[in-house]
Amino acid sequence: MQRRRSMMMMLAAALALPLATTAQELPKKPLTLVVGFAAGGATDAAARLIAKKLQENLGQTVVVENRAGAGGNIAHQAVAAAAPDGSTILLGSIGPLTIAPHMMKVGYDPFKDLAPLTMGVMFPNVLVVHPGAGIKTFADFIARAKAKPGALDFASTGAGSASHLAGELLNQRAGIETIHIPYKGGAPALQDLLGGRVTAYYAAPPTALPHIEAGKLIAIATTGPARPAYLPNVPTIAESGYPGFNASNWYAFVAPGKTPEPILERWNKELVKALNAPDVKAELLKHGLTPAPGTRKELAAYIAGESKTWGQLVKDRKITAD
Repeated sequence: MQRRRSMMMMLAAALALPLATTAQELPKKPLTLVVGFAAGGATDAAARLIAKKLQENLGQTVVVENRAGAGGNIAHQAVAAAAPDGSTILLGSIGPLTIAPHMMKVGYDPFKDLAPLTMGVMFPNVLVVHPGAGIKTFADFIARAKAKPGALDFASTGAGSASHLAGELLNQRAGIETIHIPYKGGAPALQDLLGGRVTAYYAAPPTALPHIEAGKLIAIATTGPARPAYLPNVPTIAESGYPGFNASNWYAFVAPGKTPEPILERWNKELVKALNAPDVKAELLKHGLTPAPGTRKELAAYIAGESKTWGQLVKDRKITAD
């Protein structure tokens, strides 16, 4: 009996061993979630909501740090160079991860210096114009652009950002030339659009929707494959004469590239848990952001595919950071 009891205890200990060795702890200090754009923009809003849930779940401080500039590239380079101990992660975006590296020297390799954690959110951008521009529909926008090449401009969150490449893709597909005006984030871009200093902006839903509802901006098209539920009467560019047009936007979580595998897996677990929380999902959806958590492998494959697609557009259009 004693021998049997001893064997059972040894077996129990053996079964518990994998759990003990794989349950990776995050650093016991304030954790930092870096955002590559100014406070007040869509990326910042999503980051703060998710950081709050992470803080609740982990029982430790999660600080959102805004490192704006160069279309988000400054933040991505900073996180690529950060200590790979799990204390710093980034809510990365389509521009710095899949577009900018094809346009300029960015100081980091998105496939080597940054490690995928999970997709965060996905959404279409909304092409909005200032009411004073005299443009009420997408057809008006195209007609004006064709009648006066170079007369229309559009704001973006920076060279190589999703809002930049959406405009370049439309230029290519429609055979027009609208002028790109880069900013350091969604908030300053929106501010100048509201002031009538630029004509249009491929805006993220969280920053655009309140102003659309207030009548301060006119939504003339969305850039995804289907109309979003929150703008059912606004056509997609794809259905407005350009079949297959898709310039969907997304934010994804990444960490320094040399972060140990167990820590990366722990972050994936915590981020997926936060993104799946009913209150977080509801709040994100209310702002037009669709949570899309998944595995690290899925995100790596998605980033690779997006890099190929946008890299080809950069090459075909001879797009530079200037």
